[in-house]
Amino acid sequence: MSYQLYRNTTLGHTLQESLDELIQYGQITPQLACRVLLQFDKSINQTLATRVKSRLTFKAGKLNTYRFCDNVWTFMLNDVEFREVQEVTKIDKVKIVACDGKSIGEEGTSKK
Repeated sequence: MSYQLYRNTTLGHTLQESLDELIQYGQITPQLACRVLLQFDKSINQTLATRVKSRLTFKAGKLNTYRFCDNVWTFMLNDVEFREVQEVTKIDKVKIVACDGKSIGEEGTSKK
């Protein structure tokens, strides 16, 4: 199972709108659209886990709220400073959603 978190990105919304339009015009079935979205979930999670190498750090002035539910952490932060090498960005309010990077099938297996 892959997280559906990235369906709420611009790319995910655009994909869903395109699939809805194709369904509306009879070009694809709703079942095929569902399979495409599931493949999107799997591919985006795998790609971000294996191909993204950049890192950044952040420091918050205040942790407003936090929650851990269904293996997902949600943090609401105020006065946050993000740093990437030399670049610094300051933001008033940030919501961070963090999920376990391992898929269900990987948890019980060992790497060789």
